[in-house]
Amino acid sequence: MPDYLYIHIPFCIKKCLYCDFFSVPYNAQTAVNYTDALCKELSLKKDSAQSLKAIYIGGGTPSLLPDECFMKLFQCLRNNYHFSPDIEITIETNPGTISESKIQTLLEAGANRFSIGVQSFQDDELKFLGRIHNSGDATRTIETLIKHGIENFSIDLMYGIPGQTMDSWKASLRNAVELSPTHISTYELTLEENTPLYAIIKSDTIAMPNEDLILEMYNHTIDYLAGHGYEHYEISNFALPGFKCSHNLNYWNRGEYIGAGAGAHSFVNRVRTNNIADVNRYIDSLNSGIIPETESFMITPAESLKEIIFLGLRKTEGINAKDNPSSTIYDREALTKLIDASGELIREGYLELNEDYLRLTRKGIVISNTIIVKLFEKLGL
Repeated sequence: MPDYLYIHIPFCIKKCLYCDFFSVPYNAQTAVNYTDALCKELSLKKDSAQSLKAIYIGGGTPSLLPDECFMKLFQCLRNNYHFSPDIEITIETNPGTISESKIQTLLEAGANRFSIGVQSFQDDELKFLGRIHNSGDATRTIETLIKHGIENFSIDLMYGIPGQTMDSWKASLRNAVELSPTHISTYELTLEENTPLYAIIKSDTIAMPNEDLILEMYNHTIDYLAGHGYEHYEISNFALPGFKCSHNLNYWNRGEYIGAGAGAHSFVNRVRTNNIADVNRYIDSLNSGIIPETESFMITPAESLKEIIFLGLRKTEGINAKDNPSSTIYDREALTKLIDASGELIREGYLELNEDYLRLTRKGIVISNTIIVKLFEKLGL
């Protein structure tokens, strides 16, 4: 049974230029109705979970939710679920939507980890991305967290932004490290269809940074953060010792989890399910006592192997390829095929098999998508 829970809060003041996550404009009454529906879904799913090790509240912009909604949501969670003693409870926050009183409310409710969507400490880059905060807002938010004794917080940063330079990226990294987060996530800006940024780039009015600059930014990130004590434990994630994100590691390890909220996904007993990505229909369905799942499918052995590869190789630890029952690859034939398919890439220095783990080398991790696609091709996936 799953012991991880994801809750989706889909509200935003303004959708960012690059974002393709499910979100809708914030409305106070809709937020109240949505919270009521969330509590109904969580109550209906309570027997599907065991003692929770982590809760992750993402979005959207969860920090937009009114205080009374947060208190109701957490009361519902406590009424229906058992929390492990060392449970990790993460809330995503936008520096433009969080105040000192909101932080106090979230701490009282039970949050013990904050993920802060800074993206950049350069105001011109934030403006381009369509963020509603500036660098001063970000710094003040983090200083307020520290003032309240919050040690476990993560900063999100983005590189590969049009107009971004190597110097501005170095400055953002430096500003982040100076604030002493326990965790830093660095994401390459990628073009997603049906976003305003995609249309802008395709119109040739603005160009994305070239691949050489993006590679330089990524390599600098790995070296700079390692030099300040951060372990590079996943392609985009770095943590001080003891502060890896438990919730996200469960994803990359293909652990089971329950998803609640409009557009949320679940993975239980090899079945993946998706909730409807429509707030009003989500609310209406839960008011009728129905969980509005739009898709439910069993993962086939081939799909399972594919997931093991593209999720497992995201971790710098790699894939446990040892032939024993505790391995994530428990099928002997699949294990043999994977090792055989990796042979050429190992010889070329992109992969290594070390202490029963198949992992990307430094040479391979900077072109990880290419290496994963080559593995798929060799395996016929």
